[in-house]
Order: sequence, then C-alpha cells, then structure tokens
Amino acid sequence: MSRERETLYDNWQIESESNSKKVAIEGQNLQLELLKDGSPISLQNWGMEILHDLIEMNQQYGLPFYHLLKEKKEVITNYQKTYSYRLSELCKEKGYVKAHLELAEQHRKDAFSERFKLKPYTDMELSTQILLKESIKRGISFNILDRSDNFIELIKGTNIQFIKQATKTSKDQYVSVLIMENKSVTKHILKRNDIIVPEGEEFFDIDSAKESLGNWIGVPLVIKPKSTNFGLGISIFPNGAHEEDLIKALKIAFREDSTILIEPFIKGKEYRFMVIGDETVAVLHRVPANVTGDGISTIQQLIGKKNVDPLRGKGYKTPLEKIEIDENMKLFLQQEDFTIDTVLPEGKLQYLRENSNISTGGDSIDVTDQVPEIFKQIAVESSQAVGAKICGVDMMIEDLEDECSPYAIIELNFNPAIHIHSYPYIGKERNIAYSILKLLDFE
Repeated sequence: MSRERETLYDNWQIESESNSKKVAIEGQNLQLELLKDGSPISLQNWGMEILHDLIEMNQQYGLPFYHLLKEKKEVITNYQKTYSYRLSELCKEKGYVKAHLELAEQHRKDAFSERFKLKPYTDMELSTQILLKESIKRGISFNILDRSDNFIELIKGTNIQFIKQATKTSKDQYVSVLIMENKSVTKHILKRNDIIVPEGEEFFDIDSAKESLGNWIGVPLVIKPKSTNFGLGISIFPNGAHEEDLIKALKIAFREDSTILIEPFIKGKEYRFMVIGDETVAVLHRVPANVTGDGISTIQQLIGKKNVDPLRGKGYKTPLEKIEIDENMKLFLQQEDFTIDTVLPEGKLQYLRENSNISTGGDSIDVTDQVPEIFKQIAVESSQAVGAKICGVDMMIEDLEDECSPYAIIELNFNPAIHIHSYPYIGKERNIAYSILKLLDFE
C-alpha cells in the first residue's frame, strides 16, 4: 500500500475549492478533469486511486469492508449507479416532494426491520452484536479475538473483560457451567435448596430405558438428553403416548447423549427467566413453533411462508429462528393425527412441537411486567444455588397470574441468549446488554 503523506502543495485550498465547484456542476461526468497538486487528473482515476489504497488497507488490517469498497468501484465506473443520479431520476419520475417522502418512509421501515443488526458484524451471533452495540454506545472499546467463535474483548480504562457468545464471562466459575450442563446434578442441587423440580428416572442405555416404559405408557411425560441445550433431542407427550412412540423418542434422545432422563410432564406454560447477578432482568413466554391454516396450504407450505419473515434466520443471527422440519415435529404431529402434508382449516392455529425453544422456531413474548415477584425470586435463588451470575432459568408455571400457582424448574442454562429478550416477537424490548456490562463493572 502506498503511504503518501498529506500534500504540502501551497495552493491546495484554492485547488480544493475549484474542484468542489466543478464536481457540484458536472459531478456525473466521470472524466471531469480536476487538479491534484497542480496536475490534471480525472475524477474517475482519482477515485480509483483512493479506493485502491482503501482496499489494500482493508486487506492489511483484516477489516470487513471489502464488498462495500467493491461496490464503490462499480459506482466510479458507472455514474448511473451513483446515489445522486438515481435520486435525480426518481425526482423526475415522481416529483421532488413525493420522491423524498417515499424514500423517508422506506428508510424508516428498513431501519426498524433491521434495528437488531450491527453492521458490519452481522456474521456474528446476534447476542454478541447486541453486546458490542451497547459497548459502543457507552464508550467501551472492543477487539474481536475470534470472529467465528464470537469471542471478544471489552476494554475501558484498566477494566479488561474476555467474553464468549455474550454471556460466557469471567463472573461465572467453570464448575457452575458443569453443573448446569448436567441436568441430573442440577436437579439434585435445586432440590437440596427446596426448589421444586420434576421427579423422574435416569437411563444410561436404551435397553434399560425400554424395560421401564411400562411405568410411563399413557402417562404425560418428557424424554430428554441429560446434557444438551436448545431443545435438542427432547420429546414431550402432554397426553401420554403408546410404547411405539416412546421408543422413537428414546432413540431421538440417545442420538444426542449417552444418558437420558424420563420425567413427568409438568402442567402449565414454559417461561424463560433471565437472571443477571442477583436480579431477574427479563421474562419470556416462549410459544412453540406454530402455523395458522388458510384452508389451502399444507403444514409444510405454511412453514415455508412463515420462514420468509426477515426476523427469522439461522445460526442465532436474527431475533427468531427458521422452523425446521425434523423427526420430533413429525412425531408430535402424529400424536394429533396430522402430517406435514395436512391442509389446515382457515384460521386454525397448529403447534408443530411441544418444546418451546426459540432455537426450534418458537415465538417469544415478553411478560416481565406481568410475572409475580415470587417467581422472579425463585429464579434468582435457582441461579444462586449453582453459583451462576448469568443464567437462563426455564420454569413451568400453571397460572402466571397466581403467585401461589404450582411451578417447577425444568432446566438451567449457562449460556442464555440475550437477543430473545432484547428483540421479542411480541412485547417490550429489554436492554439485557446493559445489565451484562454492569455485572462486568463497566458502569
């Protein structure tokens, strides 16, 4: 890369004013002759020189602007791609006022629909983008240590914090993570602290699990791996099931882990409590993946239509995940005498799975302000029982409006996503990133 210093040309100010006037009058002429340190140069060639240096700088420092700079090179070779040309053509077509009003409205819609993105870091997990954005707002410097692993460094003064995936921080001990990874250990510790959890059985091989199925046939139950997150391998039968379907569920669970749990199904709705430090900062009701019939389309086609929503994507880079068709979904629909080829009546809401994880296509509804304080405190006590500072507490509650309602903690999560609270499908957006920065002493 050329490393030219700023020019020492004496008449640069006069030259600059002359160039500005020329460009203002004839800016769409790429061969317009300008002056650079007293020598003539075309607008196009000067622009190419600048972009060449910027592209080399981008490559040298590993910056993420290559595609943007490439677009600008195309603009320099074709003036019809410039913003000023396209705007002037739009004004000719629609009139000055109408053209600008329509543009303003479109920009407003685009800004809102993409408000969760932090460009040019959209390839990273959304939770990490959110934490970076809040850090920038608060004057906290950052370094991307491993982009693909969402590993970052935050710096302000003498405070340096290393963070992975937004919620893995130095504030949590490794043993707390190990406890939460192991659902059996988690249950033992919570029970010891007088926190209600589902009872159940643990199995280390499918044959011994099959031998115990006689106790569970027709009984509302959950079959799940012992050490997975994101709803992987979980099958839920709220109305019980036949032995054949239970064996299918066992096979699905054992594909994800060498140890599985069979637990009674807990009545009620599932809620995700986000605990940071000693406070529940947000609560979501997670609605299982679902579609609404139109009387024409199959369930598979309805899923395809719902997945077009720009809020849905893959890899936790959008507020919601696309709905995937898998064995769990087919097994769930089978319990309802449906298949993915079933045409639903117009207006019929059909759930596609029992588990409500956002990672499997569920919808998120913020209910933070509706949750009685007693349940928020139970979530904090659950987190404290395993020594966690950042924890996602999954709780089943039979009646959210009744502070005496039966409940059970079904899982603790050591790496809870913050984007589902920051940008819920329905309800108030919560600034979880600020709570994390407070915990990390960045106030």
